Amino acid sequence: MPMKSPTVRHRRLGRELRRLREEAGLGTAEAALRLGWSLSKVHRVEGGRIMVSETDLIHACDLFGADSYTKGGLIQLARDANRRGWWTAYSDVFTGGYVALEDDATAIRTWETAVIPGLLQSEDYAREVIRARHPDIEEGELNRRVSARMVRKINVVGPKALALHALIDEAAIRRPVGSAQVMDQQLDHLLQDANRSHITVQILPFGAGAHPGMEGPFSVLSFDPQDPDVGYVESPAGEVYVEADHQVRDLILLFERLASACLSPEESAALIAAVRSET
Repeated sequence: MPMKSPTVRHRRLGRELRRLREEAGLGTAEAALRLGWSLSKVHRVEGGRIMVSETDLIHACDLFGADSYTKGGLIQLARDANRRGWWTAYSDVFTGGYVALEDDATAIRTWETAVIPGLLQSEDYAREVIRARHPDIEEGELNRRVSARMVRKINVVGPKALALHALIDEAAIRRPVGSAQVMDQQLDHLLQDANRSHITVQILPFGAGAHPGMEGPFSVLSFDPQDPDVGYVESPAGEVYVEADHQVRDLILLFERLASACLSPEESAALIAAVRSET
C-alpha cells in the first residue's frame, strides 16, 4: 500500500533493512531477484516510501541473515509503523502525510510569511483562514477542518508538547483576518503561546528589508537523534518533503539566517503587543 509521505518509523525500518542488506553483501538488484521484488520496490521500501508486509519483512530478514532479536525488533517496528494514529479520524482533512511526521517530531522550526502558523492559530482565526482558502465550503466541513486543526495543537500545548520555534513575518500579525475581535483574540493567543517555555516566537520586522526567506514558507522537523531531520514545504500545488542531507542542511541554515534577522523573542512580544493595542 503506497504512502503519501515517509513516516518516521517507515524511514527507520527502511534504513535498518538497507543496513542488513549491505552487511550481507547483497546489491539491490540481487536482493530484489532473491526476494521476488521489483528493483523499485527495494528502493521504495528502503526509502520508507511504501509499507512492507510482515511476510515480506520476515523473508528479507531471513535473506539478510538477521538474528532473532533483530528480526523481532523490526517486526514490532513495522507493526508500530502501521498502527492507526489519531489523524486517521480526519483522513478527509489531512490528505497528505505531514501530520504523521509531526506527531513523531520532537522539535519543529517553521517560517511563515502570510499567516500565523497553524499550530499557533486561535480557533476563530483558523476558521477565517480556512474559509478564505475554501470560499465555497459548507459549514459542516468548515467546522470539521477547524476541529482537526485544533486537535493538532495538542502536540504543541498538550502533554506531548514539542519544541516549536516559529519565525513570522510582520505582515502576518498586521493583516486583518476576520473581524477586529478575531484578530485581537489571535494576537492575545499568540502572546500567551510565546510565553510558554517550549515555544519561541520571533517576528521578522518590515525594517529588515530584503531577506533570505522571501521565496516562501517552510518547516524543518526534528526527531530522536537516530532519525534525520525532514524539511517540508506546502503550496497550493501540493506538498514537498525534503530529505536529502544537503538540502535539509540548506533549509536549517536558511532558518538560522532568518532567525538572526528577526527581532528577539522579547522584542517580538513587544511588537505583537503594540500591534494588538492599535486595534
